[in-house]
Amino acid sequence: MNKSFLTAILWTVTLLPGWGQNAFAPAEWVNERIGTAHEGQTFPATGVPFAMTQWTPQTRAGNRKCVAPYYDVDRRIQGFRGSHFLSGSCTQDYGSVTLMPGNGALKLEESARASSFDRTKESLKPYCYAVTLADYGIDIALTGTERAGIQRFSFQRGGESWILVQANSAAGDGEVRIDPVQQEIIVTNPVRRLYAGNGKLAGFNGYAVVKFDRSFRVGGVWSGAEQHPEALRQAGGAGSPGAYVFFDLKPGEVVQARIGSSFTSVEEAKLNLRAEIPDWNFDGVVEKAKAQWNAALGRIQIPSSATERSIFYTALYHSMLLPRVFSDADGSYPGFAGEGRVETAKGFTYYDDFSIWDTFRAVHPLLTILEPARETQMVQSLIAKGEQGGFLPIFPAWNSYTSEMVGDHAVAVIGDAYVKGLRGFDMEAAYRLMRKNATEMPATHAQYVDGRGRRALDSYLKYGYIPLEDPVADAFHGNEQVSRTLEYAYDDFVLGELAEALGKKEDAALFHRRGQNYRNVIDAGTGYARGRHADGAWIEPFDPSKTASYITESTPSIYSFFAPQDLPGLVNLLGGPKAFEQKLDAVFARGEYDHGNEPSHHLAYLYNASGSAWKTQEQVRHVLETQYGDTPEGLAGNDDCGQMSAWYVFSALGFYPVTPGTTRYEIGTPLFDKASIELEGGKRFEILAPGASSGKRYIHSAILNGKPLERSWLSHDEIVKGGTLFFEMTSSPERSWPGQTAQNEKAHAQ
Repeated sequence: MNKSFLTAILWTVTLLPGWGQNAFAPAEWVNERIGTAHEGQTFPATGVPFAMTQWTPQTRAGNRKCVAPYYDVDRRIQGFRGSHFLSGSCTQDYGSVTLMPGNGALKLEESARASSFDRTKESLKPYCYAVTLADYGIDIALTGTERAGIQRFSFQRGGESWILVQANSAAGDGEVRIDPVQQEIIVTNPVRRLYAGNGKLAGFNGYAVVKFDRSFRVGGVWSGAEQHPEALRQAGGAGSPGAYVFFDLKPGEVVQARIGSSFTSVEEAKLNLRAEIPDWNFDGVVEKAKAQWNAALGRIQIPSSATERSIFYTALYHSMLLPRVFSDADGSYPGFAGEGRVETAKGFTYYDDFSIWDTFRAVHPLLTILEPARETQMVQSLIAKGEQGGFLPIFPAWNSYTSEMVGDHAVAVIGDAYVKGLRGFDMEAAYRLMRKNATEMPATHAQYVDGRGRRALDSYLKYGYIPLEDPVADAFHGNEQVSRTLEYAYDDFVLGELAEALGKKEDAALFHRRGQNYRNVIDAGTGYARGRHADGAWIEPFDPSKTASYITESTPSIYSFFAPQDLPGLVNLLGGPKAFEQKLDAVFARGEYDHGNEPSHHLAYLYNASGSAWKTQEQVRHVLETQYGDTPEGLAGNDDCGQMSAWYVFSALGFYPVTPGTTRYEIGTPLFDKASIELEGGKRFEILAPGASSGKRYIHSAILNGKPLERSWLSHDEIVKGGTLFFEMTSSPERSWPGQTAQNEKAHAQ
């Protein structure tokens, strides 16, 4: 029996089940400030995982592109928002509502009413946010459920006090009404599209109903500089409409507000409120939200240092915010693509805001492990969108087609779920939609402009690539012909895998052939992805390390490595293992690797394909240690709906899904001495790596369930069936793992 195996047995014995679960409260370790500097674009999203509406302090007004509700640099709070911002993105909030309490002179405009606060006394937890508005002497606490929220305002000064409610709508949009009989304020906030159809109405509204636990006096309504005291309704106007009410309070008295939200109707907002927060038990809502976060985050357990725990559980928290619940408690939701109809999700929850170009890489694969039932419902939601709109959406957000970014990665999300054994959705219906996306253009140009179908599919089918002469209809990201070609080829491969699994042999052959189209935009002469004309000529001049209009958010050299569906073929195309490795080395040596943008995310793991797993371990650990931190600047770029964070979660555990749509995960290097993943059916997958937490980053040997592991990858089944993976770690590069014999290891050491 070798030493590594004995060590593995001893470490397994010391890993007691639960690791003291009675005291395990990972929600307490989340640092919601991480990413709230400008780079990360995250915000303290308070409530429960994947909520329809997330409650947050507002430090910046309006639904403006690339403006999150909250930034750590800001020193004044304008109100408390029920937000639908895509966490970590350069998009805009939509259908949101803001509440703000005050006393003394009434102030309605956002910057005028804003109050200073003490950051050292601000409490940010996933389940409850609390702060004191210093200018007014009001203590605030807020929390939420999936579709409702509750806010508690403690007025320390008393006297005539006010609370305003504002629809964060475009100027001229929206309506706010005061109902003095029901003692409530009702908000209707039309949603406008972004990207394809930019500025057009999306065909649905954000609705909110605000109820108070004590009687108010009618104040009035306003929009912009226009104010109407004692009026009950404000529709449109020069700004975002709002309403305000007055309370006569003694010092220390409390006013609570319950808010129901919906994307379907005012009545549904009321129903959601009754279903989820039927009474005024604020602390009870907090405890339920806390329990949900601890259960969700507790699916992974790491006994590590305080800083590592904070970064890890914040990353896991950020990966559990989107896609969001979009259907009401009774299953109602607005039909996809702005048709104005109401649909009903029967037997599943309907989700929206899929930042698929980002999240197909790691967020959705992570959910196949941690939350397969929820991921199944997300797949059902994608299929419903395709059936209602006619095409699978490329990047469904605002419950609309957007044509944002490149690729057709709903194929990857659905395919990844299916090959990993998730069922409960209509795979034949999904396949018909995926095949349609891959083979048909929309019937009319207007539908294409509206965002349906693959961009430039006709050229892709004609040439096997998208030539530079094709002016791809995308007003926001230029043409990006090479990136589109590479990503379509990957999607075609996934479609081929699905066709094979479904017994569609001709389709399997067709789409597997198309999966090789990546070769058509990689110049074998230079070994780099390169723009290509319709006559086959390569673009000149050419510098692979410089950004180019035919590449998405990256460089030609980085996109040269995007053929995850055929890594052995890519290695050979780029000159063989040594040349492939040298090209990767050059990307890192030049500082060209850009972890803040997704095209770089799989690169460090590609050394496994060249037979140099130790370099994967080296680079992955470097990224983990340098691109993430426990501060507001702790994300190297936009979190993009949790993708940056999900990369960290996977990589810290020691493996990563380089090729979603297959069951394979590439092994990197674990960050922790111990980690345990709770799986369905009470199973566990445990990762043991003694010395990893103290700096050992290289793997000397690996043992999976008592047997030596002589490969640098794991299968999905090996993880979800439970078991133990033991790594013997070392501080020096171990070029011998995996796959070398003991004799070769000895020769290498000499």
